[in-house]
Amino acid sequence: MRHMSLTARISALFAFCAALVLIALGWSVVRSVETHFQEMDRAEIEGKLTLVRTLLERARTATELQAVPRLLEGALVGHHGLSVTLLAAEGSIWFSSPHGTHSLHGAHAPLPLGHLPYTEELTLWKHGGQSYRSLSAQVHPGVPGASALRVVITLDISHHRVFMDDFLRMLLLATALAALTTAALGWLATHMGLRPLRRISELVAHLSASSLHERLPESSVPGEIQQLTQAFNAMLTRLEASFRRLSEFSSDIAHELRTPVSNLMTQTQVILGWPRSVEEYRESLQSAAEEYERLGRMIGDMLFLAQADNQLIAPRSEPVDLADEAHALAEFHGIVAEEKGVQIHVAGVANLAGDRIMLRRALSNLLSNAIRHCPSGELVNIQLSASPREVTVTIDNPGEISQENLPRLFERFYTGEAARRPGGEGVGLGLAIVRSIIEIHGGTIAAANKNGRICFVIHLPAAVPNGTSGTQTD
Repeated sequence: MRHMSLTARISALFAFCAALVLIALGWSVVRSVETHFQEMDRAEIEGKLTLVRTLLERARTATELQAVPRLLEGALVGHHGLSVTLLAAEGSIWFSSPHGTHSLHGAHAPLPLGHLPYTEELTLWKHGGQSYRSLSAQVHPGVPGASALRVVITLDISHHRVFMDDFLRMLLLATALAALTTAALGWLATHMGLRPLRRISELVAHLSASSLHERLPESSVPGEIQQLTQAFNAMLTRLEASFRRLSEFSSDIAHELRTPVSNLMTQTQVILGWPRSVEEYRESLQSAAEEYERLGRMIGDMLFLAQADNQLIAPRSEPVDLADEAHALAEFHGIVAEEKGVQIHVAGVANLAGDRIMLRRALSNLLSNAIRHCPSGELVNIQLSASPREVTVTIDNPGEISQENLPRLFERFYTGEAARRPGGEGVGLGLAIVRSIIEIHGGTIAAANKNGRICFVIHLPAAVPNGTSGTQTD
């Protein structure tokens, strides 16, 4: 089942709301017109009642009373649709106007006079398809001893009903046309107002790797969807950055894997070129094993980074004494440091809740990097400090890196020009892994030049966020 579009829904809502407003307005107008007609009828009927009472009260003698019907006939000339009937006490008709009640109802129609109450309130009734308003009251002649008479004044209001019926038909037709017009105008306004949404849909429909740079204009969109536009542009920015990193990562992987694979292929082809001694075969296999080990480390590092990027690694939350870990790592790397004539100095204490294995790996990578780039006879410092909420680790060694290259130190496969020389160590994943481990623990790491030394500063929370047991890659 196909759902209504947003434009159709808003247009239908506009039409429904307009119809409700017009119906309410029409109802109030109809009530006002009916009330106006009723007041007009009341004024006319009560005016004739006052006339009848005045003429009867002025009749002081029997002769004057006998002249009242003639005066009434003269006064009622030209009042079509209005009848005045005077009934004697025994119920006989004492006076009836030319258009009296019996004429209005027809010759064979029963007179409803007995059903009319003795009250001066208007009564609405129908007979023979006609509508009437009547008033019944007692009147007293001015002749002493004369019995009271009953006056019945009836007004034919059929022309009012015809007018109201025509008015209602016109009102319903106008309401329907106004609702349809409102729906059409609402559809047009909504269609124009939702143009930015259609642009978003068109952009999404044609979105590809080559068009991630496109953005929606944020200044020309309505305020209601400006936040959506900003969120969509931010998403495109993230996608573009992620795709660019993925492309660079893929290129770097191909570049780094090509060298060991090429070495293995070349070495194997040379060995197979002519018969070799057992010792030569052993040396070749040892060299191949080194390349395989390098490939294995590289693949493991890339797997760790891929898992970290996709938030598949959750650090454990366990007590970690960073001072003990730093001293253990200084002892572990001590042999390499002694060969280069580098000393390692550890100072300070710090404890936190985190993943001991992952944090040890991060510190080991930083220390190994510092020893590798530290000149002979110099000192590598590891400084630890702690506060109730935060732990700070600083590792520095003599040297300096240009300001434009400092932000690139934590990029994958970035090793600097010196490391690209033949015999250079590493493939540029160590510091990238360090940053991933620190970020997994909710911390930050930064590099800076300070007093002729390269400083790596780590800030970690005292407790790992949402610490749970999770996947790890050692």
